[in-house]
Amino acid sequence: MSDTPSVQGDCPPEFAGVRRVLEGSLARGDDLGASVCVTIDGDPVVDLWGGFADSDRSRPWTRDTLVNVFSTTKGISAICALRLIEEGRLDLDTPVARYWPEFASAGKADLPVRFLFGHRAGLPAVRAPLAPGSLYDWECMTSALAAQEPWWEPGEKHGYHAVTFGYLIGELVRRITGRSIGTYFREELAEPLGIDFHIGLPEEHEDRVSPLVQGPIHPGDGPDLFERILAEPEGMLAKAFINPPIDPNDANTRPWRAAEIPAANGHGSASALARLYGGLATGGSLDGVHILSPETIERARTEQSRGPDEILPVVTRFGLGFQMPPDEEPLGPNPRVFGHAGMGGSYAQADPENRMSFAFTMNLMHNGVWLVDPRPRALLAEVYAALS
Repeated sequence: MSDTPSVQGDCPPEFAGVRRVLEGSLARGDDLGASVCVTIDGDPVVDLWGGFADSDRSRPWTRDTLVNVFSTTKGISAICALRLIEEGRLDLDTPVARYWPEFASAGKADLPVRFLFGHRAGLPAVRAPLAPGSLYDWECMTSALAAQEPWWEPGEKHGYHAVTFGYLIGELVRRITGRSIGTYFREELAEPLGIDFHIGLPEEHEDRVSPLVQGPIHPGDGPDLFERILAEPEGMLAKAFINPPIDPNDANTRPWRAAEIPAANGHGSASALARLYGGLATGGSLDGVHILSPETIERARTEQSRGPDEILPVVTRFGLGFQMPPDEEPLGPNPRVFGHAGMGGSYAQADPENRMSFAFTMNLMHNGVWLVDPRPRALLAEVYAALS
């Protein structure tokens, strides 16, 4: 097999800039394997992929290659819970403990559901030491969060619940529906829509997964998270990212892939993500399958939090579970787009004003002081140039 990366798929002439950016990123080695998909009016107009699915460059990246998208999973989890809000089964201003009685401990009896969606609950970390592998144990994580005292007065500020978000939202889904969030998503959305995305990856898909490869760290101009963690190993920031202990290679193991970690371990393709967000960009249904109502979509992108983040060294802005671009880090001409980025570079969003969705997945991890990686940013710039 040639070790020269190539780009395949569909891209009309007006979006040729998107192809050029992806080809350039692969040729320079900024990407190893990657996909980008764009839908307009729910239909894919750009569906490109290229490069390699392994560091040995022995497996080509295909349209159906699956990859862990880390926090891009949060947007999928938010959609699941928003459906319950739409159905009247979950209320944003009702205490979490109404649905999850054990959550009332440690001063959280009145903490409303809304604060979980906006990263305002003060629960970005568990203080008590957790054993390695605890992320794979749902009961362990949810029990620890139920017992945890908030790190700040809930509602007074916000900070990114990097890992805990998924267990908090997921437990509400489980308490209300009797199904895990991975099962709920599969049965209610993935299977009806034919979306190749999984929270808890079945073993039969293992041969399609591209392992993640650690790539460059871009220091930028902001504070170094790793230095801050080392300076205060018992502090909130350290606990948020390394309690329980996580090895960078864990994400390439079967236990990680099989577990349901709804903030961090969704596996899917760019085409799958773009299809789901394409439904949200066009009124909330696709091919006769209901995702969310237009009213719920508008509610979902109502700002809940904006400003300096207590965890991340950047300004963040959140709707109901979705990231929204702050003024300091715009994502194009529309400040009302919503979606989520994942550690390492993945990103997906809906833009209802342009009836457009966008998704980018990759296997070469870049990390820096940003909310959205420069690679999807460059691709998005070409998409908006074509739409203008």
